Amino acid sequence: MSTASHQPGSGSPTKPVAAPSTPGRTAEGPAPVTAALEPKKRTGSCVCGHTKYEVTGDPDDPHLCACRHETRISGGPAVLWVGFPKESLRWVGPGGEPTWYASWPTLCRGFCPRCGSQLVSVAEGSDMIMVTAFSLDDRTGTDPVGFSFRDEAVPWMTIRLASDSSQPPVAAP
Repeated sequence: MSTASHQPGSGSPTKPVAAPSTPGRTAEGPAPVTAALEPKKRTGSCVCGHTKYEVTGDPDDPHLCACRHETRISGGPAVLWVGFPKESLRWVGPGGEPTWYASWPTLCRGFCPRCGSQLVSVAEGSDMIMVTAFSLDDRTGTDPVGFSFRDEAVPWMTIRLASDSSQPPVAAP
């Protein structure tokens, strides 16, 4: 089958006509999409799926925290947090925005009002929102590079932190 177009009633092929200039399109077809143009979007949710969110961007400062608030709220020895730009967060689930609890005068935490899953934490004046890394559907890039309140961690907990690729390597002695 020829790719040339036919004029109605002429019975003979004509030269192909160039498509009009359309954004995102070249004469050969759709323009290639570059991943660098759009920041990566990630989704996450509570355990029951009632409270869901989207964040955009690269994970920032993935770290464990073993402070008294984290261990009491989570019921575990530490929580893995990862930051994203606060303005990139959108609540997209049927439950809408979570229920908020001020666990410190300058820190609020968001949790699902239905199942109680802790999802986010935001500090007063910060442009970052911290999400619980295990609430993310895609956890690539969230291996912890830091450990807050390590001295309060349970003595049986052994942690090997990931390399922080944003920091220069430490020279061997």
